[in-house]
Amino acid sequence: MSNTPQAPAARHFRTLFISDVHLGSKAAQADLLVDFLRLHDAETIYLVGDIVDGWRLKRSWHWPQSHNDVVQKLLRKARKGSRIVYIPGNHDEFLRDFPGEHFGGVEVKLNDVHETADGRRFLVIHGDEFDIVVRNARVIAYLGDWAYDMAIAINLVFNRVRRRLGFSYWSFSSWAKLKVKNAVNFIGAFETALAEEAQRQGCDGVICGHIHHAVMNERSGIEYVNTGDWVESCTAVAERHDGSFELIRWAEVLAERKVMAPRNGWSKADAENTVEAA
Repeated sequence: MSNTPQAPAARHFRTLFISDVHLGSKAAQADLLVDFLRLHDAETIYLVGDIVDGWRLKRSWHWPQSHNDVVQKLLRKARKGSRIVYIPGNHDEFLRDFPGEHFGGVEVKLNDVHETADGRRFLVIHGDEFDIVVRNARVIAYLGDWAYDMAIAINLVFNRVRRRLGFSYWSFSSWAKLKVKNAVNFIGAFETALAEEAQRQGCDGVICGHIHHAVMNERSGIEYVNTGDWVESCTAVAERHDGSFELIRWAEVLAERKVMAPRNGWSKADAENTVEAA
């Protein structure tokens, strides 16, 4: 029996929701997103804000080939028939001046109501409109963004050391969000505000991004779904063809593939090549 690794079969969903990629930022995990898009397809793809990081691009230009690859991959999916809806966030707010416009098959909308295969209605919105800091204290928001950049830079160095020691990726900021009381309170208030807005608009749930905290839960009878980000957690939300949702943690999927590689008689390089070959 040959041990030649076979590329995993691509998964097809009814809808994919992706947010907070931050193309233009050095922290963007664009290579991982390209791998994800190779292996995942959908009839409709929602880009739920902060796909391009206009704030960072204004400070300094950073646009490597991998960031261009993400854009080309999405445009290719649009050409092949996927409906792509871009809902701008605060970092790509320049696109909020173009609601209803189409760019290369990508439709810009300020928000949307998505109906699932089983008839439920979900408000799709980035969510910064419900972040008091972003809305009322822009200078503080910029300072917070700078501090987040610093935390990511430190985290990258820390994880290089962990990789050399054989340990998996660990996110300091994700850990802090769950341990620091003020952060936990902010997340809870954010989720409640979004759920209340969905209820006000007569929806069964809300799908958002913005706070880089992927989760699916319920708030006062309203389904709350946050797509996470592609800076640290590398997560997306998928709607299956029966209308149910799945939270995909892509970094964890790749880590599991590397763990399973020796059991399949592959090297870790072979496991990584199965993604590249797809």
